[in-house]
Amino acid sequence: MNHYYVDLHIHIGRTWTGKPVKITGAKSLTFTNIIEHARHEKGLNMVGIIDSHSPEVILEIESLIESGEIVEHPDGGLIFGDLTVIPGSELEIYDEQCNGPIHLLCYFPNLFVMREFSSWLSGHLKNIQLSSQRIYSTGLDLQKKVKDLGGIFIPAHVFTPFKSLYGKGVNKSLTEVLDPDLIDAIELGLSSDTNMADQLGELHNYTFVTNSDAHSLAKIAREYQVIAMKEPTFLELHKALKGIDGRKIIANYGLDPLLGKYHKTVCAECLNPATDDDQICTLCGHKKIIKGVADRIIELKTAETSPEGRPPYVHQVPLEFIPGLGPKLLEKLVNHFGSEMAILHEVPFEALKEVVPEKIADLILKAREGKVNLAAGGGGKYGKIADQ
Repeated sequence: MNHYYVDLHIHIGRTWTGKPVKITGAKSLTFTNIIEHARHEKGLNMVGIIDSHSPEVILEIESLIESGEIVEHPDGGLIFGDLTVIPGSELEIYDEQCNGPIHLLCYFPNLFVMREFSSWLSGHLKNIQLSSQRIYSTGLDLQKKVKDLGGIFIPAHVFTPFKSLYGKGVNKSLTEVLDPDLIDAIELGLSSDTNMADQLGELHNYTFVTNSDAHSLAKIAREYQVIAMKEPTFLELHKALKGIDGRKIIANYGLDPLLGKYHKTVCAECLNPATDDDQICTLCGHKKIIKGVADRIIELKTAETSPEGRPPYVHQVPLEFIPGLGPKLLEKLVNHFGSEMAILHEVPFEALKEVVPEKIADLILKAREGKVNLAAGGGGKYGKIADQ
């Protein structure tokens, strides 16, 4: 069994003609730019590109297939050299069963099925060109459609305060809005990790995935996983999410939850720390308090420990969080060592300090070993590496 680096949640910012797809995504996030950056700079082996339902994105993929730059694998997946692309779509439901909007991820094996799904979607939302659109259908109906098409269904960033399953969508249980038997995995999001998520007993039967939810090229692979598969295809991915025939997640790599934007409860205005009981900010008097992921999980807690066999969650600091490591210096590192995956996992300290200042090399090593001090994020502001 081979091991592959996988990030399944990357957004498209613009089409190849410059039309917006993910409004908040960078203009440089075209399909072609994503696959080239993920393959050459990040060193990933498989990516899920959300927003592949957008008609102009489908046309771009078609042209890459016609030119021979991409080949469709018989077992699913679009092959770009040693990178496999899994086409996907992120959608929002807010039906009468939901307390708030919920984002969901849907993946398909090939372009033919994605075209069929896009055609179906066009009758259930207002703008088929855009990302993360509200679908005028129930969560249950969406699940059934995805499964009818042979797709993979994963609730997205399930604990974030806005537009997620547990953040706003349900009171206590995912069964309020979804069929638990039609869920293939659970995406944790940047402000939680395995130990936190496993405090919900109803999640013990699901594989956890850790993805970047990238809105820029730089943020690709800020979270990812290593997956054991025979080869990087859609069929093998599906088996890995189900733990079939030795296929499985080997390890989840993600931010320490303290670095996430919504880890702690804070005032929405001044970001002063607050408690779950606060009605107004004790510092500025603002009336909106954003509940942090940590406090929400405590509310929902029904279990003490993770189930047996859960893969390790490795806290990792993305290179862009390293103080002093700007874009030019990072580019120098990648050009020298080949990819960010190599820098994060393999390059020894002695080699690093030959390319970057020793202080930065030391921080990269400490971050790799989980030995940096962190200041928690909240209210939409990322945490950071504190003074060492």
